[in-house]
Amino acid sequence: MICKVNDIEIYYEVKGKGRPLLMVHGNSEDHSIFDEASEILKESFTVYLPDSRQHGKSTRLKEDLHYETIADDYLKFLEALDLRDVVFYGFSDGGIIGLLLASKTDRISRLIISGANVTHDGVKDGLKILIKLFYFFSRDPRMKMMLQEPDIRKEDLEKISVKTTVIAGEKDAVKESETRFIAESIPSSKLMILPKEEHGTYIVHKTKIADIILKEIEEDQ
Repeated sequence: MICKVNDIEIYYEVKGKGRPLLMVHGNSEDHSIFDEASEILKESFTVYLPDSRQHGKSTRLKEDLHYETIADDYLKFLEALDLRDVVFYGFSDGGIIGLLLASKTDRISRLIISGANVTHDGVKDGLKILIKLFYFFSRDPRMKMMLQEPDIRKEDLEKISVKTTVIAGEKDAVKESETRFIAESIPSSKLMILPKEEHGTYIVHKTKIADIILKEIEEDQ
């Protein structure tokens, strides 16, 4: 399916029936990383699986990319489809988008993020070096964005009023201090550091993240 927002086309797929669950992928990925998890989640939710701009089957433009722009795309996406009482799950860049979006709309009533950072220095040195190398050879605006952004401050996180679960792997590419800062700054938040897990080992083409989401929502009841 296609949703036209902000003069671009957002490609998305929909599965299941129930409360809307919007799942947003990370940098240089697309919605397919959630194929396995969404097969489980569709039994409890209407799962919306979009590709962010510059990713997958959505519009690709030869211009700089910014997290705020992507967040605004998803705000317009929620409005265009008139989605309310939304559970937002975001992985990596998707988590950054969730943090930006949650304080801007009342359409999101639950936020779950994995492996998100709030500053470009919030990732470990190994990943930072890889991003710099990729950008040097590709000049990919997606890499440039990660080198310069995000810049989400404590006061921005304090504006998030919805219940939030902040997740990271014990061996995540995001610094644990960054993850803890996010959880400590959001008023109604829960921190989960998953033993032995890396940045995406429990998410990308895995079902473990589906089990986590289901458990978190069940505990809300």
